[in-house]
Amino acid sequence: MPAAYVAKDPWNRTRPGVLVIACSDGRIQEPVDEFLAMLGVTHYDRLYVPGGPGALTASGVAFARADQFRRECAFLIQAHGVEDVYLIFHSPAEDGPPEATCADYRQKLPNHTPEQIRQQQLRDADDVMRHGFGWNVDPRIHAYRCEITGDRAVQFVRLEGGVGPYMPPPPFAF
Repeated sequence: MPAAYVAKDPWNRTRPGVLVIACSDGRIQEPVDEFLAMLGVTHYDRLYVPGGPGALTASGVAFARADQFRRECAFLIQAHGVEDVYLIFHSPAEDGPPEATCADYRQKLPNHTPEQIRQQQLRDADDVMRHGFGWNVDPRIHAYRCEITGDRAVQFVRLEGGVGPYMPPPPFAF
């Protein structure tokens, strides 16, 4: 074995301008890459964490984690000049296997059914679409869910709102 492996592709100086936030679940990585390529997104920053974009929201229980993760994302968006953020949630489709449910959501919401978790993901996507990342960053946000069907097909569906700009939270009323 050589002392160092040299990649076939040279380093690219150009920042991609795209950030993909997805779950670190290895069962969905290749389909996510395939889907993004179909959209024309092949050069992108990757932020894969348990729960993917679900880590950006408290989902009713993880407030400190969500706040810290949003701050880190805002820094990355600002530092890398990100213009588009792709949020990729994952779960079973309506007819899909329960074991395709995101483990992070199962941990946060242990008494919820896969359908209830799917609904929470919709609320979480809406929360990110409406409130963005803070820090005066305003990327376009694209929200999708990677769904596993009953016959093990992997499909990607646009979540409500689809794509939207950062919209600051309403000011406090006094």
